[in-house]
Amino acid sequence: MFNKILIANRGEIARRIIRTAKKLGIKTVAVYSSADTNAMHVVEADEAIFIGPSPADQSYLVIENILDAVRQTGADAVHPGYGFLSENADFAEALAREGITFIGPGVDAIRYMGDKIEAKKKAEKAKVSVVPGYQGQIKDAKEAARIAAKIGFPVMFKAAAGGGGKGMRIVKAKEEVEQAFSSTTNEAKKSFADDRIFIEKFIENPRHIEIQILADSYGNVVCLGERECSIQRRHQKVIEEAPSPFLDEKTRRKMYEHSIALAKLVGYKSAGTVEYIMDQQKNFYFLEINTRLQVEHPVTEMVTGLDLVELMIRIAWGEKLPFKQEDVALKGWALECRVYAEDPSRGFLPSTGRITEYKEPHTNGKVRVDSGVYAGGEVSQFYDAMISKLVTYGDTRADAIKSMQQALGEYYITGISHNISFLEALMAHPRFAEGRLSTNFIEQEYPGGFSGAALDGGRTRVLLSVGMFIFLEDAKRAGTISGQLPGRPRLLSTRWVVSVDDAAYSVTVRHRKEGYDIQYEDQRFSVYSQWVLGSRLFQGTVAGKLVNAKLEYVSGGFVIEHAGASARVSVRSSRVAELARHMPKETARANADVLVAPISGNVITVKVKAGDSVARGQELLILEAMKMENMLYAEQDALVEKIHVQPAQNVAVNEVLISFKPVEKGE
Repeated sequence: MFNKILIANRGEIARRIIRTAKKLGIKTVAVYSSADTNAMHVVEADEAIFIGPSPADQSYLVIENILDAVRQTGADAVHPGYGFLSENADFAEALAREGITFIGPGVDAIRYMGDKIEAKKKAEKAKVSVVPGYQGQIKDAKEAARIAAKIGFPVMFKAAAGGGGKGMRIVKAKEEVEQAFSSTTNEAKKSFADDRIFIEKFIENPRHIEIQILADSYGNVVCLGERECSIQRRHQKVIEEAPSPFLDEKTRRKMYEHSIALAKLVGYKSAGTVEYIMDQQKNFYFLEINTRLQVEHPVTEMVTGLDLVELMIRIAWGEKLPFKQEDVALKGWALECRVYAEDPSRGFLPSTGRITEYKEPHTNGKVRVDSGVYAGGEVSQFYDAMISKLVTYGDTRADAIKSMQQALGEYYITGISHNISFLEALMAHPRFAEGRLSTNFIEQEYPGGFSGAALDGGRTRVLLSVGMFIFLEDAKRAGTISGQLPGRPRLLSTRWVVSVDDAAYSVTVRHRKEGYDIQYEDQRFSVYSQWVLGSRLFQGTVAGKLVNAKLEYVSGGFVIEHAGASARVSVRSSRVAELARHMPKETARANADVLVAPISGNVITVKVKAGDSVARGQELLILEAMKMENMLYAEQDALVEKIHVQPAQNVAVNEVLISFKPVEKGE
């Protein structure tokens, strides 16, 4: 077996590979940029080599820097993980010249299949159905417009060397072509060092289903089931599951046949993923083949019991597959949620900065967390926004969803924004529970973005109960403080008014061991917990159901989050509640005089100039962060007073980008 493996990647996937290598007794080498000096994968590897400045195109994407690290450490194999150089044929070829094993497919397979244009040609040759489109190289936006019009809108612009949702744009009309072409090529160049794109017909309301394949050097190819990856945002997967709730055995076997035929045509070896889109009639069309390990590989590992990283290493060493297709059994159900550093309430803009507190869910055989962050660590603007992957397993899909809801509630992250509340809302969505999915799910169900789940009866009951419990526990503590008048014990009332945002509820409470009986309106139930004063995470039962809630102490009460909903909760006596009704309400006014950077990043384009009149919703500026281009828009009608930045300038979060002055009447 290999003596030492260099991992040409970072973050959670580097840690994932290290775990398996250690299990096999193989030494590991980490590589790192300036931004990753204190990263966890650097600490956990046996050796670590610095490879350059923070931007990926000066470190993780520089082939010669990786080769230098290989030479310095004497590594005899390289695992590329996903992203960066994982699908770069020139990298695999350079390693081969050095006599270093690439833990992945052969150079020709990467070149054929890693290039999305060539992959479609090979798929057609293997008689795999493909989406209509144009597979040649596109010179400029004008040519792109002609091709798109010929195919018929809507179309999809995609990076030829792309993957992971980077370098993709849906174009619905010719007026959108120029901007889409520019953004797609820019993202492609930054993410894959290759700005070529192709265009294909966009199939509306499809499902995204992929087949995990595994092939050795002896012509053996097996399929390890499918993954449903239809819950996406900006073409990046958010939730994945195995198996798919949509597929039947007949369709699954047909997809197996197509995937195996394609793999054999190109002489594929190692792990790979054949991706398809599927319409509502279960017709499927080849999208691409990812010649690498997928982000979502853990769900396949959960339902098959296999270690895909180990199998990749063994295949690269020259071993045969230890099983045949008939030996592969899919057991149970697995879900994966991607926890991203982003702000759902601000259009899912990436969030950068230092993580001040970080607590992961309790892990066991049915809950798995793959992460690359820690409390005190920094989420950098230079890399992907993913914090961790949360995976749960159950005998049924409903069991896996229930475990996921519980585990999401156990996360506690501060210092940066994250999408956990959004994931909780998705898990509780009736349409998701029914398995009625499509790649347009988020766009259809949250057309105005996400600002929190609705406060239905169940969520309100939990928020009210948690707020009441915490208030009374704190009041009990206050009653035991020394120095109080002797013989005058503090008696707690049994009647209170609990406000959940703007709704007020008259509540009757009676103490029980480790909890309280609560009654309001026509509801009567109990809340129990061993919550410790000062803790920001409440775990207990409400009305007999396990619940998790996060809380923040604010003036006059708490902000409590549960199941994707968030509300300000306060507890008052009846008299104080009555007086509070007459107090002036706080009003928040957004600063409309300036546009500030919502994230740290690099200015790509400024689309207005001083003196311009802009309308609400108008495009103002493109800011690139975490390998994605983010368009910033005008929040109201105004006149541009001053532009404070220029293209290629790096800006910090909250830095002023553009100043405005209000539009005067008559202007």
